[in-house]
Amino acid sequence: MTPITRLLTDDHEHCDQLFAAAENAVQARDWARAEREFAAFSQALAHHFAAEEQTLFPAFEARSGLNGGPTFVMRSEHLQMRELVEQMAAALAGQDETGFLGASDTLLMLMRQHNLKEEQILYPMTDRVLADDADLIGRLQETLQGN
Repeated sequence: MTPITRLLTDDHEHCDQLFAAAENAVQARDWARAEREFAAFSQALAHHFAAEEQTLFPAFEARSGLNGGPTFVMRSEHLQMRELVEQMAAALAGQDETGFLGASDTLLMLMRQHNLKEEQILYPMTDRVLADDADLIGRLQETLQGN
């Protein structure tokens, strides 16, 4: 794997682990743990989206000249995922296991499809265009870590 693909694919896996921990806590009806796990997941997902939308996508668009296409699709899917995360947060606040798990099932399907497109199509494209940009990769790492 090349630098951008490796970094962001590893972050997908990190987000997936946090997501599963939140789901497991809700299924166990351990609401305090569910709050903590969900907060960690939603924060990690927000950092991932920020790294892509504020750093990766603009750099890729500027260097490649592709201003629509894959980055447009990914941004619109991020919006859909944010809406589902909001639904999950509301369900969690009301200790609504069914509502949380219903939204999480939808989010899981969307994340799997989204991540596959990024990992197999978009990230390799960005690596071809941006892999030599050490500053960009450093900024991506900082954003993923919440800095």
